[in-house]
Amino acid sequence: MRRVRAAVVAAPGAPFTVRDAELADPRPDEVLVRTTAVGICHTDLGMRDAWPRRLTPMVFGHEGAGVVEATGADVTGLAPGDPVCLTFARCGGCEQCATGHPAYCPAAAAHNFSGGRPDGTSPLSLGGRPLHGGFFGQSSFATHVVVRASGVVKVPSDLPPEVAAPLGCSGQTGAGTVLNRLRPRPGSSLVVLGTGGVGLSAVMAAVAAGCAPVVAVDPVASRRSLALALGATAALEPGDGLVGALRELTRGGAHHVVETTGRPESARTAVAALRPRGELALLGIGREVAFDVRELLGKGIRVHGVIEGDSDPDRFLPELLDLRARGLFPLDRLVTTFPFEAIETAVAAMRDGSAVKPVLTFA
Repeated sequence: MRRVRAAVVAAPGAPFTVRDAELADPRPDEVLVRTTAVGICHTDLGMRDAWPRRLTPMVFGHEGAGVVEATGADVTGLAPGDPVCLTFARCGGCEQCATGHPAYCPAAAAHNFSGGRPDGTSPLSLGGRPLHGGFFGQSSFATHVVVRASGVVKVPSDLPPEVAAPLGCSGQTGAGTVLNRLRPRPGSSLVVLGTGGVGLSAVMAAVAAGCAPVVAVDPVASRRSLALALGATAALEPGDGLVGALRELTRGGAHHVVETTGRPESARTAVAALRPRGELALLGIGREVAFDVRELLGKGIRVHGVIEGDSDPDRFLPELLDLRARGLFPLDRLVTTFPFEAIETAVAAMRDGSAVKPVLTFA
């Protein structure tokens, strides 16, 4: 066991409180990673508020980056000192994992959202009592994590950890939705509704893919300005007249719309803004959405539900890093760093729109 610092949630909806905790040594198929940076995602906050009381106290965090400190006896391809990005957990042996779609692993809930390992244990403890973790296979709101080796991707040694961290979720979710699932043709129109870390990653990927126009929609002026700086053709504020403006900009309707907010009204706006045989990708985790089926059928709309950008991280994260090296995926421009102990300050900055992608760093 080793002493670690972790941001603990004592009960559903409670604030993050940084506390001393204990972390067990890695099992044969696991890796011990010293965390150097971790992004904050809206999913961390939404799940914190809705998390079952029986699975508290709990440690969240799922955009971790760090350095390998130890590996289990069965781990190959990783060694102490390797800089890594952490990503979601999966079984590795099912049909979806074997065919390059591990985000849809049937065992995903047990590996990512059960409050521990699939066998019910947790490597974390607090004052001698179990501390729930394993969020997205990580719980990286902590100075050290124990994760399955399959959720660890090596990254270049010169990659800043604050850039590596968001790759594991928001970067690959937004970009992967465009590049892995929608696969737009150059010159096709693409609209992104909501320009947080996921939405702006989608904007950058659409620009890299040669989409035109690329239109961003967000209520926060600074985020609209950033979308334009990242290559969007136009950036609009939501509200009355939005559908008409989008249809005019896209000359009769968008080929593709990426909806990141999870809001039912935004999803309906997306359908109205599409052209016949257009495609809608739903990324935001939200409530039920009621669509007019006649509109879907009459326009031949294809609706995609997308998790983690439908990516195979071992393949896709290096592709994103290649795009970044070529200046086509400047993820750095989304990041604002905060000390780990200031986690609640970072949360407030994300909520008020002053930080697109808050990333906690460790001394």
